[in-house]
Amino acid sequence: MAGIELRAVEHLAGSGIAYAYAVKAGPWLFLTGHEAFDFAAGAAPDVEGPSAFPSYGAPRLKREAQYILARMRKTLGELGSDFKHSVRVDQYYPVYEAVRAYQLARHGEFGDYIPPSTSVLMERLFKRDSHISMSLMAVLPHAGYEIGKLYPKEVPVPIGSFFVPAITCNDFVFVAGQMASDENALDASVRLPKETRNWGGPNAVRRQTEFIIKKRLEPALKAGESSWPNVLKAQIYVPTAADIADALDVWQQHVPHPCAITAVPTKGFGFVDGAVEINLLALRDGAKRRKEVLKVDLPPMVSYGAHVRAGELVLASGLMPVGGDERFDGLAHAAQVQALTALSCAERIAKAAGTSGANIVRAQWFMTDATQFAGVQLAWTSRFGSAPHPFVCVQPPAPLPAPGAALTADFWIYAP
Repeated sequence: MAGIELRAVEHLAGSGIAYAYAVKAGPWLFLTGHEAFDFAAGAAPDVEGPSAFPSYGAPRLKREAQYILARMRKTLGELGSDFKHSVRVDQYYPVYEAVRAYQLARHGEFGDYIPPSTSVLMERLFKRDSHISMSLMAVLPHAGYEIGKLYPKEVPVPIGSFFVPAITCNDFVFVAGQMASDENALDASVRLPKETRNWGGPNAVRRQTEFIIKKRLEPALKAGESSWPNVLKAQIYVPTAADIADALDVWQQHVPHPCAITAVPTKGFGFVDGAVEINLLALRDGAKRRKEVLKVDLPPMVSYGAHVRAGELVLASGLMPVGGDERFDGLAHAAQVQALTALSCAERIAKAAGTSGANIVRAQWFMTDATQFAGVQLAWTSRFGSAPHPFVCVQPPAPLPAPGAALTADFWIYAP
């Protein structure tokens, strides 16, 4: 893996899976898929509590949050960085109660700077009884990569979250997950009266997507001296796979510029009646790096967006398995076959950018059944051998967009 340094465990929780819990790629650090268990041993006594009385002491959710954050702090320090140089955090939870516990712990660890954040609920996480999955991206502290905090007046921060709504770092603008809300509730302009929800006009997903684009994302980009032509990647979360078409229809009306797009269903959002959350990564308009839309020969309909390079970062759209002959379901594990397809596409994307799929630095696997991750790992091993896998695995509400899909895969690739 050219230009990449890993922190990895050879046998994740005693299994045969080699897991990269941190990746250093040039100036960037990726800590992906952290949950509150010991990477080597499995169970973490500090989290599980006494066997005779597991709930004794601090609340379980607080223990989980503190365990994850303490390990991340230690790992960042070993790599030469810290929380003050983080540029993005992504969190997944199966229950709302975990959000509150995590945000309190996060505020205590990060202090007065919490980077742009995205938090949504999923059906389950990688470990069956985990309540928090956290991924973080940071930068090594050196000249030219200072964090510029942006607080545009049009982009509020939900009470209790404390994160900065957008930042600049070198050529890039990172925008937190945005909803059609103010600090306390959904904006009045997108609320649908119960009496008219089934009669005429745009549905909630369409109304909220348009609001987020025009009233939240656009001002955030402007504050970072960026604009829609320089958007590199968007992650779009909606309630069901059936809602993705509406969200993307509105997106394309307002953002006619190619960028990487990953869209997945989500169990729940931070606001009652919330139906959409979108985060962004963009280049600043005067950036030295240039946005390059890659020309990649991929099967039709495997993604909703383009695949983009910006300097050393290659950002793929969410990859979906399309086609295949389900009659041969005895030949291989469905997740394995579909992951092989996704990894094959990732290899083609990397090749178009002049690098290799072995330089995947962040692999997000959204799976209809997290217990089938072993198939994904078999696919990874068959393609990359014993190379540690920098993954997060979460289970969104089924079904996924492509018929029969076991997964949607989202990759970040390093192209030095």
